[in-house]
Amino acid sequence: MKMPAPDKQILSRRRQIVGDLEAIIASAGGSGLTAGSVISDPISLKAYECDGLSAYRQLPMVVVLPNSTHQVSDILRYCHEHQVKVVARGSGTSLSGGALPLEDAVMIGLGKFNKIIEIDYGNRCVVTQPGVSNLAISEAVAEKEFYYAPDPSSQIVCSIGGNVAENSGGVHCLKYGLTTNNVLGAEVVLMNGDVMRLGGKHLDPGGYDLLGVLTGSEGLLGVITEVTVRILRRPVIARAVLLGFSELEAAGDCVGAIIGAGIIPGGMEMMDKPAIHATEEFVQAGYPLDAEALLIVELDGPQVEVDHLIDRVEEIARGLGADYMRISENEKERELFWAGRKNAFPAVGRLSPDYYCMDGTIPRSRLPEVISRMKELSKEFGLEVANVFHAGDGNLHPLILYNANTPGELEKAENLGAEILKLCVEVGGVLTGEHGVGVEKRDLMGTMFTETDLNHQQRVKCSFDPHSLLNPGKVFPTLHRCAELGRVHVHGGETRFPDIPRF
Repeated sequence: MKMPAPDKQILSRRRQIVGDLEAIIASAGGSGLTAGSVISDPISLKAYECDGLSAYRQLPMVVVLPNSTHQVSDILRYCHEHQVKVVARGSGTSLSGGALPLEDAVMIGLGKFNKIIEIDYGNRCVVTQPGVSNLAISEAVAEKEFYYAPDPSSQIVCSIGGNVAENSGGVHCLKYGLTTNNVLGAEVVLMNGDVMRLGGKHLDPGGYDLLGVLTGSEGLLGVITEVTVRILRRPVIARAVLLGFSELEAAGDCVGAIIGAGIIPGGMEMMDKPAIHATEEFVQAGYPLDAEALLIVELDGPQVEVDHLIDRVEEIARGLGADYMRISENEKERELFWAGRKNAFPAVGRLSPDYYCMDGTIPRSRLPEVISRMKELSKEFGLEVANVFHAGDGNLHPLILYNANTPGELEKAENLGAEILKLCVEVGGVLTGEHGVGVEKRDLMGTMFTETDLNHQQRVKCSFDPHSLLNPGKVFPTLHRCAELGRVHVHGGETRFPDIPRF
């Protein structure tokens, strides 16, 4: 939906800030930004008006494109001194509106931070700038048979800095972990311009886990300018198994049975019939078109272990009613199986003029129940839903099909999505698995957290950004002034935070 045009006060403030930033560039003692690094004309700003949640659009006040940590520090220090809001943006693939611009904020685009700084095989890590794409890291170390494990479907374009901000996952996060399990260190610039280094090439640093706090913080605590990630040796062999079921619930039961048997696949994904058909037409991966549900189960490791696990998975699946089974015979076929799943989102785009991609996580044991209730909700709202799951870790991605040109359908899709997310929380799950809260789930945070929970989360925000200038309006349904959160009760006593200026 289109945001209103900026008023005269915003336009005046924009002219002042643009002039100040250009003066910094022109100054010999300035940060040395190159010509064209400040974008303020409306046509050029259109490229930044939204992220992957394209239903919401807003032109930023101005976009700045730095290429060094020093430049980011200068920009943030200026914005801090002049009380200017800031939104950081990587590749713009966020699906929760996490990088949605504000009309009165400076957007810092990190696309020029696109270099891998160091590959250290001895310590099994890569030091990279945040604008490097997820897939580029694996490609850079492929010659030595290494790779970076987290692999979101958007890995060809999504940036590693954005992955850290949203704690992204992917099809192989079941066995190898999400971004938080594969990040060793980061350099981050705070709102006042201070540069802070967290972690590094070493494992498990002492003190507070500030790196863990930063990962998944959605740009509310600082701007990431460098990331150190863990790389892994590629398994000796990996084979993918396609399992077709005549009932969605049976496929859901199979997911729990495989994990319950002590088998941890490299990846375990699930697709329903609409997603299967759309994907097969798009990629031609050889998926069974008569199946109501398809599981893709990948086993990796030594040859003898993989062969044994495939036999066990086949036995479990047949016992639960699988009527289709196909095992990849070579690496090319395994990659084709996954190509279908990786392209499920664009493929489903062929079914409807628009779709709304949701993201919630549930306990695996509740998967059959949640699938059944989502069918009921789909009928109740009169909107079709195509389902693509990170089934192994219970991360759901229902794709709600609608037509934005039909009055009221976007709102109906949002309401259906909200009910699905409430269902996730109701069965013991959470509002997001990897897409983040952003603006999409902001007003649902109260269904998962109490007011006390949210206040304590905001206290963390205040310790990093006391004036709430970094990515304001995201995550928290109600944003308190930091001074209002200055008192905290501990074990019946009272601990007082230092006085924090009101913003």
